[in-house]
Amino acid sequence: MNVCTKNARRLMALLLSACAFWAAAAGADSAQDISSLAGSWTLVAADVQHPDGSRAPDFGAQPKGLLLVDRQGHYSLQIYKSERPAFHSGDKAKGTPEEYEAAVMGSSTHFGTLSIEQGHGVLVFHIQGASFPNWEGQDQRRQYQLNDNTLSYRVAPRPNGDVPISVWKRID
Repeated sequence: MNVCTKNARRLMALLLSACAFWAAAAGADSAQDISSLAGSWTLVAADVQHPDGSRAPDFGAQPKGLLLVDRQGHYSLQIYKSERPAFHSGDKAKGTPEEYEAAVMGSSTHFGTLSIEQGHGVLVFHIQGASFPNWEGQDQRRQYQLNDNTLSYRVAPRPNGDVPISVWKRID
């Protein structure tokens, strides 16, 4: 066997070993793909962690929410503060400034598609529509953990340094 053939075989063996190593590492690091999130999720907690490390409810004592994800990564997410007051007039078009503020600040809704940045523990929301129009067309990255039937993620810090944290429980 000539030197060229030996070197080619060694190179091929090295490349195959490297491919096997990277495939195993990627699988061990994050074997999750977007289908691992498919299903219906109910909100367990919508908290905020303050810069001093303390944690408090962000959407009241008993927030309500639903996250739906299909196998292709399309999602719809709604979070509501349970203590939002009803509009006194019973007419959405005739609310007071305080009622409108409570309705807007007491909810967070958006839809679009999701992806996972493999190996980084990052969930990416590709937002198509949102109750806060400034989010539309944005990609929002969130550090996440998926343990059994519990999904939790941290939203990017707000200007005041608060970090919103959402915790969801799979219901199907």
